[in-house]
Amino acid sequence: MKRRTIYPLLENAFNKSDIKEAQKVINTQQLTMSAITSKFEKEFAKYFGSKYAVMVNSGSSANLLSVFVAKYLHKIKNNDEAIIPSVCWSTSLWPIVQAGLKPVFVDVNLKNYNASIDQIISKINQKTKLIMLVHVLGTSIDILRLKKKIKGKKIVIIEDTCESLGAKLNNKYLGNFGDFASYSFYYSHQITCGEGGMVTTNSKKNYNLLKIMRAHGWDRDLDKKNKKNFNFVNMGFNLRPLEVSAAIASNQLKRLKSFALARDLNRQNIIKNLKHHKKWDNQFSFVEPEKNVSPSWFGLPMLITKKYLRFKKKIIKNLNNKGIETRPIISGNFLNQKAATIYKLKNKKDYFPNADYIEKAGFFIGLHTKPTSKKK
Repeated sequence: MKRRTIYPLLENAFNKSDIKEAQKVINTQQLTMSAITSKFEKEFAKYFGSKYAVMVNSGSSANLLSVFVAKYLHKIKNNDEAIIPSVCWSTSLWPIVQAGLKPVFVDVNLKNYNASIDQIISKINQKTKLIMLVHVLGTSIDILRLKKKIKGKKIVIIEDTCESLGAKLNNKYLGNFGDFASYSFYYSHQITCGEGGMVTTNSKKNYNLLKIMRAHGWDRDLDKKNKKNFNFVNMGFNLRPLEVSAAIASNQLKRLKSFALARDLNRQNIIKNLKHHKKWDNQFSFVEPEKNVSPSWFGLPMLITKKYLRFKKKIIKNLNNKGIETRPIISGNFLNQKAATIYKLKNKKDYFPNADYIEKAGFFIGLHTKPTSKKK
């Protein structure tokens, strides 16, 4: 008998208005990237306070595009170094490898699972040309402290904001502190159009090359007087989104604040109920954001405390048996993954105890866009 899932990791956030907007696009028969995508890009940039936004087909593509544009415009060479947290999603890492750069890993902290600023600073040298800053699961890394430390250095900062759309630091949206920011509209994220992503930047040069590399390397999407078809001016990919994706994401952006509020209330209620349970004995620790951070929760991650760590398999099994889906925290320590061995990413000196502990003790459950009290 198939086990019934009563609390899945993911929940469909589509409503009738999303379907209506999608149907409008389908009725026009304009399925490929066009005016609605351009309109959504402008809406997104204005909403989050960036000068420019470029929509792509996924958050992974947003990272890929950002790294390659950064490499070209900022004269980054093969084997130059890019710092990245050891707890990250694979497509925060792979663009660095694909661009011919050397990834340099750092440990994370156990308070919010973001990269250790002290370790980042300690790894910076003359070969450091890029830092991939991952804002983890709806929180923020201490990017202001890092920027003070690297002021004057020619180091490109990419804010991987795929898991933290809508979060703020000092009342300013994440994505406005680096040279590029990436976002994801995947099914489980803060807003969704199934697949989709965005890159933001405040540099016109970055913006123009983002558009060129997004679509084959041609300049057709640039604002220019003398347009010539099939004029290829650089290398490129095909990372363009669908017009219907832009229509749905644009409609969902209007509901981002209500989605974030529901996720936050669900998180508070779940933690409150756990802590008021008669068998509560501090079995779990939860992420606590800094006072100057307004989170936009992605999921509800937790670490099993050392006293109960030996029961992890039993805890996960019991949750799953009750219909509550769980998953690891991102990828755990990525250097423990098989792919890290295949591509020889691990340095013998690399030792990241916090990343290892997150992999060993951590898991998370979903946070949904509807209040938990109204769910069946």
